[in-house]
Amino acid sequence: MIAVVTGANGFMGLQLVRDQLARGNDVRAVDLHRERLDALNAGAALEIFQADIGDPESMRKIVSGADVVFHLASAHLVVSLGEEAYWRINRDGARQLVGLCGEAGVGRFVHCSTVGVYGEISDPPADETTPCHPDLVYEKSKLAGEEAVRAEAARTGLPLVVIRPVWVYGPGCPRTRKLFRSLGKGTFVFIGSGRGLRHCIHIDDFNLACALCAVRPEAVGETFIIGDDAAITLRELLGHMAAACGCRPPWIHLPLFLARPLFAAVERLSLMLKREPPVSTRTLKFFTNNTAFSIAKAKNLLGFAPRYDVTAGMCRTWGEISRPQPGNGGR
Repeated sequence: MIAVVTGANGFMGLQLVRDQLARGNDVRAVDLHRERLDALNAGAALEIFQADIGDPESMRKIVSGADVVFHLASAHLVVSLGEEAYWRINRDGARQLVGLCGEAGVGRFVHCSTVGVYGEISDPPADETTPCHPDLVYEKSKLAGEEAVRAEAARTGLPLVVIRPVWVYGPGCPRTRKLFRSLGKGTFVFIGSGRGLRHCIHIDDFNLACALCAVRPEAVGETFIIGDDAAITLRELLGHMAAACGCRPPWIHLPLFLARPLFAAVERLSLMLKREPPVSTRTLKFFTNNTAFSIAKAKNLLGFAPRYDVTAGMCRTWGEISRPQPGNGGR
């Protein structure tokens, strides 16, 4: 197959490019940046395009003749990014790309959304039928993006699949590396009780789900939550990570009632100084939101079977990111 991957220079996109190449597919990788893609040295099977998904002329050429487009590009974690950019990229850019793919006769479009579209989950685990109540601009724009691509795919007849992954971790993930680093230094600050539920998925299992969505006929027209078998508490998650890297579980605690105003103040000050804040109100969601989901639909329709629970996945991740790299003398 010929597979197009947008957002290909990011953590998830880069790993999906690698996975698709390993499956014997030709890959067209698209991103505004390309330094990590260039480092793959994948030969003729990989074409790299430094392009904006909002540029119709560039994208029309890139998707022409493609069997599947994996759309991962989005406005995501940049707090200082204006709201207009989220809507322009996550909704309008996605809609335009689906229209171009429909006109080009692309075989299938796999649209990567997020479980963030659900907002706060009051009765976990949620599933694909649970009502969505997003409260942040990223989540709102991603839900609007889902609605936009569904409408455009219906108009053009493009076979569409929407996936909503939970937190995807693994080697190359900045958040995963940051958590391991702070745990190892003993500087991780635990906010709240740690009893909230976190649902995770190793990047290799995310890639497996993408591969199934690209070929299974049952996937067309459907929305799937993608995660490992079950959520665990935040305290358990951090305990597994600490065990994987052989360090003490986090012990510094900050009550939630103190963290809320502190994080909000840091965010406001950073934005006034035109800097990306080290912590923000969104950071608190990691500690406070229940993210627990059923993946029964993906199992039943896709035949999806995640291979890693958090214990095994974090051990594998730590083993890979802690391995000395050639030429740098260590980690």
